[in-house]
Amino acid sequence: MPRISIVHTTAYAYRNPVGLTRHRMLIRPDDSHDLRLHQATLTIDPPPARILWKHDVFNNSICFLEWPETLRTQHLSIVSTLDLTHRPAGATLPACTLEPSAELFPFSYAEEDIPQLAGLLQRQSPDPNGIVDAWSHRFISNSGPTQTLRMLEAMTHAIKAEFRYGARHEEGTQTPVQTLTLGSGTCRDFAVLMMEALRSLGLAARFVTGYLYDDTSGATQGGGSTHAWCSVYLPGAGWTEYDPTNGLVAGANLIRVGVTPTAEQALPISGGFVGAPNDPIGLDVCVAVSAAPIVESDSPLAD
Repeated sequence: MPRISIVHTTAYAYRNPVGLTRHRMLIRPDDSHDLRLHQATLTIDPPPARILWKHDVFNNSICFLEWPETLRTQHLSIVSTLDLTHRPAGATLPACTLEPSAELFPFSYAEEDIPQLAGLLQRQSPDPNGIVDAWSHRFISNSGPTQTLRMLEAMTHAIKAEFRYGARHEEGTQTPVQTLTLGSGTCRDFAVLMMEALRSLGLAARFVTGYLYDDTSGATQGGGSTHAWCSVYLPGAGWTEYDPTNGLVAGANLIRVGVTPTAEQALPISGGFVGAPNDPIGLDVCVAVSAAPIVESDSPLAD
């Protein structure tokens, strides 16, 4: 259960002085049984006139920044610093808590859960030629029962093994069909592919945005910026996280910040400026994640 420090720096540069419109940020996790947020600070230059915190429709913690209409600047710097204790779920947790009725695939969700899961069961991207369908059905056994957890692990590991990872700093994601065709993508592309594959099998899935830390070999992909993965709802085990970029199960190295039905709803920072189209000349994003051993004065998280 390490103590984690995260410094997320976003810096914009402009050719000429510009105005800043309202910015929206999804960068602060909520306290939960698996995460205790000790401190969260924001350093913003130029300072906004107002900082507003809200919960969105998915209960994510959202921050809004507002500047005076008269402000003009050639730069914007946003530094978010988080100090938290993380208790990650172990890879064995889903197997320990999965309801017997969900151990084999396919299974049915409880009738009372369907209204809450309905939007997360709906596919978001066209698949007219059934390419995603065909890919997802690779993981269903043709010779006997399909173990649900083994199927999910196999899909996670297949994306890591069969696709090339490449960082891309522009906003937006590839469609799952594009990712399958290209055989490459970013962490958010892989998350969306796995979500759509799960939904094609009738499983509820959602997009997860947050941070990645690796205190061992440094072999994970997606560090140095925000990270993306997905979670699937499993009766008994609840929302279980899978990181197809790194082949991780149950969130051992993942610091969850927000969850949404689609990748487009999970932008860490979004906003605009008032100026000419060619005024933006630079965008730098840096995320530094470090872990330290828990100290005796840190109170444990609730069991």
